[in-house]
Amino acid sequence: MSTEENESIVYQFSPDEIDSSRANHQAIKQGADNIDAKRIGNLGEIAFEQFCREYLPAEMWEWENEDAIRRCNPESFSGHDFEVFGYEVDVKTSRDVSAFLPKNMVENDAADDIIVMVWHRDNEDSLILLGWEHVDTLKSKVETEEQFSGNSPAKLEHLAARPMNDLQDLGPNTANMNQTPENPFQPGDRVEKREDEDASVGVVVEVLPPETQIELYGQELDGEGVRVAFPSSLDEGPGDWRDIDPALLSSYCDDQDISLYTYKHENLKFAENPYTVGDYVIKSSHDDPNHAVVVEVDADEVSVVFEGPIGEEVAPANLSDHCDDENLKQYQYSPDELEFTTLDEHLER
Repeated sequence: MSTEENESIVYQFSPDEIDSSRANHQAIKQGADNIDAKRIGNLGEIAFEQFCREYLPAEMWEWENEDAIRRCNPESFSGHDFEVFGYEVDVKTSRDVSAFLPKNMVENDAADDIIVMVWHRDNEDSLILLGWEHVDTLKSKVETEEQFSGNSPAKLEHLAARPMNDLQDLGPNTANMNQTPENPFQPGDRVEKREDEDASVGVVVEVLPPETQIELYGQELDGEGVRVAFPSSLDEGPGDWRDIDPALLSSYCDDQDISLYTYKHENLKFAENPYTVGDYVIKSSHDDPNHAVVVEVDADEVSVVFEGPIGEEVAPANLSDHCDDENLKQYQYSPDELEFTTLDEHLER
């Protein structure tokens, strides 16, 4: 996104897989009558949140549904989606541009202060932030049109919208805030603490927005927060967490009350040996590799079995003893010789 002074600009937002997965799963958890419409509405909110993050000061706006969408929980009741500079803002997302006619918006969203208009492509891979308008202005336009329009159907309709960059004029002069996260992690990444030779491998579950205020040991976290779960805790949950969409790990951990640990992103690094007991792997150098299960992990070595138990047959904590009892041959590899695979791919072999 970019903006220049005195230019009227629309903004394109391209959701990634995490955005799309969370938008859809939250709509399902919400119990929406129309899952498609709710999912698209969620994507519109995510698009506007990105605009706010880049162009408005963090202390001047709040996304009411951020936590609900991040964890795919039902939204708490709120008559609006955002609060920006003290105004209540609703984001209206539609493929049908007639939804942005003043009359239609006033009929559906008259209680808010501002409406932001977002158009989306059929396949939902791109959304366009068209603009915004005060609800009072929309009401005035509707009254004027009713007084002066003729009886014949209109061929040319006025879609009332102020340019997105004019939204900055409602608050202090801030120019480009560019408050996008700096940390490199995403849900599903395997990480470990920096400068800790005995660090355990963790799984990134949540990457918190930069402005989130987090307290650790009674002190406010100075930096961006990353919430991590450890495989030993994840293994205690129902099913196999390894086959859960990484975007939905936060929802899974919230539902199952799995403990999360918060770190400054600067204190984490990608794990040099990312494997943990119970992972499904293949040897990457083989043209037609057999699927294996990780049984033991040392600092620079991973032990696997190719004919071992899969799924929930044996708990990961008991895999090593099980293989010893069943005389299953183990093979040792360095971490860079292996690649992750999934349970579904394993079962198809």
